[in-house]
Amino acid sequence: MSPFPSQEQIAALKILVVGDVMLDRYWFGAVNRISPEAPVPIVKVTRKEDRLGGAANVARNCVALGAQASLIGLVGADEAGQSVQNLCGADGVDSALCIDTELPTILKLRILGRQQQLLRVDFEQEPSSEALAQLEQHFVRLVAEHHIVVLSDYAKGALTAVERLIQIAHQQGIPVLVDPKGDQYQRYRGAASITPNRIEMEQAVGRWSSEEDLTARAQQLRQDLGLEALLITRSEQGMTIYTAEGRSHAGAEAQEVFDVSGAGDTVLATLAVTRAAGLSWIEAMHWANKAGSIVVGKLGTSTVTAEELR
Repeated sequence: MSPFPSQEQIAALKILVVGDVMLDRYWFGAVNRISPEAPVPIVKVTRKEDRLGGAANVARNCVALGAQASLIGLVGADEAGQSVQNLCGADGVDSALCIDTELPTILKLRILGRQQQLLRVDFEQEPSSEALAQLEQHFVRLVAEHHIVVLSDYAKGALTAVERLIQIAHQQGIPVLVDPKGDQYQRYRGAASITPNRIEMEQAVGRWSSEEDLTARAQQLRQDLGLEALLITRSEQGMTIYTAEGRSHAGAEAQEVFDVSGAGDTVLATLAVTRAAGLSWIEAMHWANKAGSIVVGKLGTSTVTAEELR
């Protein structure tokens, strides 16, 4: 396998990340008793932390690997949206965020006791057509300045017009990598690759009976969508990639799985950076697999650095 690209190679890369931007908020505390009001633990919060989530976590991971990353997405005119913008600045992400005054920033609040997640509360709603039009305008303005586009679809509405974004990038000759959602994969036609997880792949092509059956279904889907590569992330089974050359598999390398939050974002970012640096799809998959195996050993949405991979 080729070595991980050099620091100089990666520093010159520009990745454009577009999709559902979220704020991951963590409240950490101690649990010493059960509430007298209901059979639930009482968490005495001792620490609070905000981290970039969703598409913003993909961009953050690209920067952690040493690349330049621009982020296009939607936030509200609220405290959470301001936190997203502040974190982008702190993490070195060049943000071009569209502010929708009618939209709350997508927020995932996780409450943890003794490092164990006890509850997650989500705040979200569908974006307006005006905000989506503004997002497309930002995309048209920025896409040609980048080496590769990453579309991070969490089915929250930012990529409602994903077909149009892929078409614009295609016209500029910029390859597009997509982390898909749902079962309407025709929306992603013309992308260079998609990276569904095991459940998402099953939603798209149905349940398979064997590896041979999966290969046939995956290659058919890849050809139908005009993809160069289709990469399935398979948790404890590792990853499998399908290209015109055939099938290649990488076994899981994680020694201990602590938290899978955001692991797909790390995989997608690593795939984008290594592909933009000129590695083959199979080499890029192996590095993405290594990155995923590292990040699941960390708490919450986290990143992997090039130094850790090297």
